[in-house]
Amino acid sequence: MIIRGFKDLQANYHRLRTGDVYLGRIHSAFFRQAFLVDLLQRGIHCLPSPISQVLNSSKAAQAVVLKDWMLPLTRVIRRRHDLIDAGGEYAAANVGPVVTKADRMHCGHGVRRWIDLESLYNTEAYSAGAYPMVLQPFVERAVDVRVIIAGATVEAYRRFNPNGFRMNMAAGGKSVPFDLSAAEQEVCRRAMARGRFPYAHLDLLILEEGTCHLSEIALDGGTKGARIDLKELERIKSEVLEQLAAEIAATTTQPGI
Repeated sequence: MIIRGFKDLQANYHRLRTGDVYLGRIHSAFFRQAFLVDLLQRGIHCLPSPISQVLNSSKAAQAVVLKDWMLPLTRVIRRRHDLIDAGGEYAAANVGPVVTKADRMHCGHGVRRWIDLESLYNTEAYSAGAYPMVLQPFVERAVDVRVIIAGATVEAYRRFNPNGFRMNMAAGGKSVPFDLSAAEQEVCRRAMARGRFPYAHLDLLILEEGTCHLSEIALDGGTKGARIDLKELERIKSEVLEQLAAEIAATTTQPGI
């Protein structure tokens, strides 16, 4: 059985059996994690995958699961003691300015730059609302690239902001097309595979020496700056999920609906 959309999931929730497919997202207002854990335990296939849905909603979770592709010294700060630990690590590595990312803010609104980690500690350490946050060294000169991958569609554009360090289009950034190298696309594909993303909007940081690091990844994102329009991209994403659902259904003997 293939269920499409959350409304149909609710209507058929207790009829689902091992091997069935749910095609759609689960909104956080409907206890996403409880639904996803229960569906996983019952052997229901979810598209997009449960882990991609969790990672999509949490920058902190991304920094845990996808850390290998991120800037060196990227870490999640869950409490005041983590800031103390990070202070020693960053001092040993001669890290000066740092960046923090609020866990569930988007469009660059949760990104903050600090002169050093001590300034961050003095300002945020005793603020319960600051945690969790993602901590990274601030890179002064790096190329910021947004990549959209959905099926055979791969598009990349460089983002820059002449008036600030936030490169997001919603925060005043501008864009130009970018030629993604095979190695850079491989970074994207490997990160997607690790997080089981069927498609993705990825932000990359390419350093002066040419190394490429993942900054963030999401299932959704705007298309401002891209050649493809949102309607066409959503059509391609839908096709990707339908193809995956068909492949799963073809391995079972249960009739589809």
